[in-house]
Amino acid sequence: MKENLPRIARYALLRAVLLFLAVVLAIYLTVYVANMGGALDDVRKAEIRYAVGMAMGADPTFREMPREEARKLVDAQVQLEVERLGLDRPFIERSFEYTYRALALNLGRSEQMTSDAGSRQVRLILLERLPWTLLLFGTAELFLFFLALFFSLFLSRRYGSFLDRLTIGLAPTSSAPGWFYGIFLILIFSAVLGVLPWGGISDPGLTRGTWEYALSVARHMVLPVTAIVIGAIFASVYSWRTFFLIYSSEDYVELAKAKGLSSRGVERKYILRPTLPPIITSFLLLMITMWMGQIVLETIFRWPGLGRIFYLASQMSDTTVIVGVIVVYGYLLAATVFLLDFIYAIVDPRVRVEAGGVR
Repeated sequence: MKENLPRIARYALLRAVLLFLAVVLAIYLTVYVANMGGALDDVRKAEIRYAVGMAMGADPTFREMPREEARKLVDAQVQLEVERLGLDRPFIERSFEYTYRALALNLGRSEQMTSDAGSRQVRLILLERLPWTLLLFGTAELFLFFLALFFSLFLSRRYGSFLDRLTIGLAPTSSAPGWFYGIFLILIFSAVLGVLPWGGISDPGLTRGTWEYALSVARHMVLPVTAIVIGAIFASVYSWRTFFLIYSSEDYVELAKAKGLSSRGVERKYILRPTLPPIITSFLLLMITMWMGQIVLETIFRWPGLGRIFYLASQMSDTTVIVGVIVVYGYLLAATVFLLDFIYAIVDPRVRVEAGGVR
């Protein structure tokens, strides 16, 4: 094991560097697009001029000035603000500076939004919302993974049954995103039956850190978690059930059965173990594609996570918050891909991490 550590470390470092470069490129493109290639500078300068004009127009002394003198004073104030924000420099030069600051989440102050504590620091706004997204998304993905895994194993033992055919028939329903089913869940369980809350994170008036608050949060998570699971469960079960059926027909499985091993033992050691790598791959790819779907889902359920803050920032054209959310998503996706190879080596003894890659 010790002799393998340098090889594993070199491979991990190489993967980390490549993924980081991919994140840097994605963030730079985000900065470029969010600023419309520099065209947003003209909009911001117009907003600055309007704000300065309104502020100075409220001063009676300013209103009594000759028009030419007042215009020069406004131009001077606007120029000072433009220089303070760095808008007097070329956008290409500033784009690299913005990318560096974005990667460090050093995005300064938000233009429109504040955190619950009243801060305009973009980093604090994002760090305040990130735990709620991880809580909702992590809980839903854990339910989805284990529920789909056990249900797939169950159906692989009952190939051709009514339940198996029903699952195959329902697989196309996973083409719709989770938020689509969330709308129907809200209509049924909140609007009609009134048994579950349709939005928010807790009931008003509860103190954080108490059991009542935790139970209220769990109750508010029922509908969004259910929507996420419904949106992916049938396609996952159909795909994973196929993997189990393929591996259950291998010769070594038949040999294990001939030796008298129990069905559970054969399933656990000779079917489930070698099937986990493709299952984990498909699950992680599904999880990556579902990240951006959280934006709409959190907005529908008024869940105060990164998705909802991204939607609000888009409505307000708050570029710094938009870029910050993209950076956090980029880091989360890169970490997911980075861990994938090492998860392979853990779940499948046939996989080895070497300097040149995964074998």
